[in-house]
Amino acid sequence: MIRTLLVANRGEIACRVFRTCGELGITPVAVHSDADAGALHVRAALDAGGAAVRLPGQTAADTYLRADLLVAAALSAGADAVHPGYGFLSESAEFARAVGAAGLTWVGPPPEAIEAMASKTRAKELMGLAPFDPSKAVESDLPLLVKAAAGGGGRGMRVVRELAALEPELESAAAEAEAAFGDGEVFVEPYVEGGRHVEVQVLADAHGGVWALGTRDCSLQRRHQKVVEEAPAPGLAAGVAAELAETAVRAARAIGYVGAGTVEFLLAPDGRAQFLEMNTRLQVEHPVTEAVYGVDLVAQQLRIAEGAALPPSAPRPRGHAVEARLYAEDPASDFAPQTGRVHCLEAGIGAPVPERGGTGELPTLRLDTGYTAGGTVTPYYDALLAKVIVHAPTRAEAVRHLATALRRARIHGPVTNRDLLVRSLAHEEFARARMTTSFYDTHLATLTSPPGEDGAHLRLAALAAALADAAARQEAGGAVLPVRFGGWRNVPSQPQVKAYRVEPGGAEVEVRYRGTRDGIRADGLPDVRVLSAAPGRVVLEVAGAARAFDVAVYGAPAGGRPAPPTYVDTPHGSYALRPLSRFPDPRADTPAGSLLAPMPGTVVRLADGIAPGQTVRRGQPLLWLEAMKMEHKVAAPASGVLTALHAAPGRQVEVGALLAVVEAEAVQEAAAEAVEEAAAEDVPPRDQEGRQP
Repeated sequence: MIRTLLVANRGEIACRVFRTCGELGITPVAVHSDADAGALHVRAALDAGGAAVRLPGQTAADTYLRADLLVAAALSAGADAVHPGYGFLSESAEFARAVGAAGLTWVGPPPEAIEAMASKTRAKELMGLAPFDPSKAVESDLPLLVKAAAGGGGRGMRVVRELAALEPELESAAAEAEAAFGDGEVFVEPYVEGGRHVEVQVLADAHGGVWALGTRDCSLQRRHQKVVEEAPAPGLAAGVAAELAETAVRAARAIGYVGAGTVEFLLAPDGRAQFLEMNTRLQVEHPVTEAVYGVDLVAQQLRIAEGAALPPSAPRPRGHAVEARLYAEDPASDFAPQTGRVHCLEAGIGAPVPERGGTGELPTLRLDTGYTAGGTVTPYYDALLAKVIVHAPTRAEAVRHLATALRRARIHGPVTNRDLLVRSLAHEEFARARMTTSFYDTHLATLTSPPGEDGAHLRLAALAAALADAAARQEAGGAVLPVRFGGWRNVPSQPQVKAYRVEPGGAEVEVRYRGTRDGIRADGLPDVRVLSAAPGRVVLEVAGAARAFDVAVYGAPAGGRPAPPTYVDTPHGSYALRPLSRFPDPRADTPAGSLLAPMPGTVVRLADGIAPGQTVRRGQPLLWLEAMKMEHKVAAPASGVLTALHAAPGRQVEVGALLAVVEAEAVQEAAAEAVEEAAAEDVPPRDQEGRQP
């Protein structure tokens, strides 16, 4: 029997496993890097009467990818079993063997099964698929997909559409895979355009029992990493689901698989199924299967590790479940990861939150997260904040309830993909179950652009922010409201003006309001009347209907820094509005053509031979940053001459740090013309700012 379990992972999956530990009476043990010392999974283990063991260091390579430290942590904490979670070393046969060699129970498949399937190249050979030789690639083979042989989650994956890009992308994918999984092996296969990603959840015991727990569709992906998943996969042709299940069970039996695993397929537009890989671990999206089948997959993993047999038949599916992954990232900026403090994370206001699927008669909501208010998103690990899962009798109900829960969620802190998720769920292709893995390639620009009516909604949010700020100042004794909400003044006042910058995006909005004999009125909003205003909530009557606007500000300006953003949660969406101050933006002092770090991270490498004085073209890769376990290409902002390079491999940079300066061709031409004109007139030339030496 397992009595004490160490989870060799972090974040939401560690919290998820600990929840089941509590239900089964198992004592949890957490591990943490220095960056995660105060993380939710650490507190969860300690609150449950368990233990937490420090892994010295910050990066994954120094902590969660160190098998020796993890085994030592389990032994020192008195654990008798290890659960790997997903990612990191969850598909490492060497780690599984090290756990067993230490006398501990490994909650996962046998090392031999991991070796057979964890390497995608060997898995394809096992399934009778011939490998693709990249050295023989020709134009007609394009597009190609470079993939990491180990691990998953979209890391180490690149789509190649030009032969000249194949070698650089192989190098980049290998470096990213090495950093994420400790294994830099990559391979190449044909890339199927317009396909669907469909997978089958399997569960197997050590006595020959194998369950196929239906299908999942995971076609909505960015950077080859899943964003929205659902079960069962909708709209499959007759017999396809049964065929995929049979193939998955056959694959599991062929390698003597034990535990939870997932067999993934790519369905081509013509309906043909192509085997992709078998993930020999629990998947991020496992909650949708749990909801539909009413089974705790983690509990089943633990029972199977203890030697229990599965019941003769799997439970019957019921209803539909959809999961949305909430990431700290900016979709409008090429999904740049975001960092910072999480001030508030509340999803599904007013909705029941069962731990797994409910009766199936009404929609039920579940939130899996590794963060609570006060937590910090760092650049060292994955950008996943939370998973929001809804189970309902039908797909349409599940999608509607999930979109509503996301729209009403209070998420204050780093920029997230919440708005993208809401718009994706409402998109016609998704609603009709016709989405493909190219969904975001095709629709991202539309999904991240402000809707036509957003200007009016933004002005209402800004008005609410300004009124809440005025109410807070009035409570503090500095009355600045043109009217007091306890008793209206009967004299019109001068307008109050407040300006904000929207984050992200940078759009600016200004509101003007004043006290009148009819109460507070805002310029340009004739149908809006202020019903009440307090520091945390403003109620506006808009076209005859009362609407509540919840407002929150965390902290205050200090040390000459800009004011913190004001978070406004409205009936039409949420906004982060930063008050504009008289202090200049520090970025305004940077030289023209400056290339600033789009995110905090570590410079992992520079482009071959790149150095100041070289001519570069717009979009040419200059360097790569590693942030949140993924490599991010940083390219030249314009064609011209690289006049300065401040980046070096291994250097850690903050967002906005100056990496390089490219003097654009137009600037060079203007400077040359100025020199020629000055020479003709015998006048000293002027520099870019018009100064004479």
